[in-house]
Amino acid sequence: MGINYGDLMKQARVMQKKLEATQEELKNMVFEASSGGGAVKAKVNGEQELLEVKINKKTIDVNDIEMLEDMVMVAINDALAQAKNEYKNKMSSFTGGMNIPGLF
Repeated sequence: MGINYGDLMKQARVMQKKLEATQEELKNMVFEASSGGGAVKAKVNGEQELLEVKINKKTIDVNDIEMLEDMVMVAINDALAQAKNEYKNKMSSFTGGMNIPGLF
């Protein structure tokens, strides 16, 4: 039984197009997280780029900058974790659940 390289290449092109569409979909997704009861909000996209940080100045103690820094860090890390999880979920459909180094 021989390998039909034409069909194999066709399948590879279809998979490549699906992968590109999924990457574009992820790029346009926005993930938001907050900390400090909504005092700090962060938004990232599916490419794990920080889009926005909002700080509610009414809830911030200017004498406790370390707390503000911690809240910013928590909000950003939570939003990034959401984006990473969505990326993994979307990409696992291409890999059948296998962990391929460099893809995740």
